[in-house]
Amino acid sequence: MTIEVPVLEQTNADVARPVASVRLSRLVRPALGLLLPLSLALGWELAVWLGYSNGRLVPPPTKVFATIVELAKSGELSRHIATTLSRVAAGFALGVVAGTLLGAVSGYWGLARRLLDPTVQALRAIPSIAWVPLFILWLGIFETSKVALIAVGVFFPVYLGVMGAIHSVDRKIVEVGRIFRLSGPAMIRRILLPAVLPAYVVALRVGLGLGWMFVVAAEFMGASEGLGYLLIDGQQLGKPAQIVAAIVIFAILGKTTDWLIELATAPLLRWQDAFGRGRGAA
Repeated sequence: MTIEVPVLEQTNADVARPVASVRLSRLVRPALGLLLPLSLALGWELAVWLGYSNGRLVPPPTKVFATIVELAKSGELSRHIATTLSRVAAGFALGVVAGTLLGAVSGYWGLARRLLDPTVQALRAIPSIAWVPLFILWLGIFETSKVALIAVGVFFPVYLGVMGAIHSVDRKIVEVGRIFRLSGPAMIRRILLPAVLPAYVVALRVGLGLGWMFVVAAEFMGASEGLGYLLIDGQQLGKPAQIVAAIVIFAILGKTTDWLIELATAPLLRWQDAFGRGRGAA
């Protein structure tokens, strides 16, 4: 006597369900992030419409949107955005290179850390506005001083992230690498780099955020273009809608560039996770 066990067949619908759920989650997560700002904007629009505020000093979203559209039609908006983006990109690149190199040296070499780190920590405590008159005196009021100020803002979190991540690497793992006589490049590729990558990505994102903050101070230095100039122009001419519009655009650009870094570094983090699982299985 034989007992037949029913075979569970996996249909195309069963396979499609997880795929559909993943796609749905990719749409829902950004929508959840937009829920709070859209709710606040709608609430303020209703408050102005119902007469609880005249909307003169804090204009409603419709007026801010109309200002953005007007700036876009005149061509000013694209020009100011392109100028600010180029400054942030140049300053971010310089700050990342300098912060990564000095952070790696300080984290890997104890003597360099004792020599460099106290000075870097003291410089980090200086407010961004304090650098403005010095950079104007040294570099003038043109692009060089603005890019240098942004690079200063980016440098410190990248330096701290790299140095702290390297310094906190488990020394037992490093000793194992030395026992297996790994060369310097092999030690960096197989031990230090996977351990440092998550903290480095966070440092890049924090540095980019500070770069966007420092660009405002940089564009206060006699700029005639850029989103910071729109802020000053709106203040001087009494245009609160233009000020809020510039702030909103700053927020959108900052979030977009942060998302691009997150997207660009995702393969590296997946490689780091796979490398760590493989090393643990070994």
